[in-house]
Amino acid sequence: MSFDPTQRRRLGRTTLEVTALGFGAAPIGGFRATLPDRDAIAVVDAAWEQGVRLFDTSPFYGYGRSELRVGAALRERPRGDFVLSTKVGRVLRALAPGEPPPEGLRQGGLPGFAPRFDYTYDGIMRSVEQSCLRLGIARLDVLLVHDVDFWTIRDRAMLEDRFRTVMDSGYRALDELRRAGVIGAIGCGLNESDMCLRFARAGDFDCMLLAGRYTLLEQGALAELLPYCTQRGMSIILGGPFNSGILAGPVRNGAWYDYAPAPPMLLDRARRIEAVCARHGVPLPAAALQFPLAHPAVASVIPGALSPQEVAQNAAHLRRAIPADLWVELRQEGLLDPAAPTPG
Repeated sequence: MSFDPTQRRRLGRTTLEVTALGFGAAPIGGFRATLPDRDAIAVVDAAWEQGVRLFDTSPFYGYGRSELRVGAALRERPRGDFVLSTKVGRVLRALAPGEPPPEGLRQGGLPGFAPRFDYTYDGIMRSVEQSCLRLGIARLDVLLVHDVDFWTIRDRAMLEDRFRTVMDSGYRALDELRRAGVIGAIGCGLNESDMCLRFARAGDFDCMLLAGRYTLLEQGALAELLPYCTQRGMSIILGGPFNSGILAGPVRNGAWYDYAPAPPMLLDRARRIEAVCARHGVPLPAAALQFPLAHPAVASVIPGALSPQEVAQNAAHLRRAIPADLWVELRQEGLLDPAAPTPG
């Protein structure tokens, strides 16, 4: 069994169709690595050449740098040929002359700009306007509420406040834009399946971009979120299919999981998965990319990349035939949830 990276899948109940392989534009924002503009644009161009037609970015990725680069690569392409996704919840402001960067500002972002959280109606409308200007593209396809989860915020009271702000104010902006046909789909881009489920129950969302919570390493979203999405006709876009790098292999000490060194228990689990893959002659990242796509709620996986070679490799991993016995052995070893659908 293998997957065609260019296969089109319907996004929720919308008319949008996304490719099984999408492109996550966080890495080209500059937080992880220094990348000249021309090299970053070449990575997006490489994704296009591989048939990728879903591109996901955010104002937060490089404090605007990712959107600028994605727009430069896509704005001359036929607009009806791709699906463009970005996020709301952070509005960028220019620093005043001589103003020092705020404490905690990440290195590698676009200099001279700082983000502030704003999930209000006005904040979301302003964020959309800013994104369109940075992209140089007048119409967006998917808008996702970004980072309203405990993993990001680390403060329960603040999390509750932001959730209320979204549903009492910001959601109205999203719904208006969708009703007017300005936006094709709305959803959330989060790091937690339980917050995705909470938002899904609170509003009429089309999709959720879930980062890292339904992967070859962990299948927590299978308990409630994925069945709910299947029942409601909502789609999942799966971000972080390599769990920040640990599933990209080879699994070594110091491998990253959720943007930090992986704890020993997860390193051991990843090594056991890698060993099963090796016995069947399958690269670990190939199994990692293909596994989530077997679930009917998952419309696309969107790994990032820092070079055209990485883009080509991701596409090749999806096209690689994986024997059914690999998935059987993973289940027998207790390394996959018994309820998880597998390719084929």
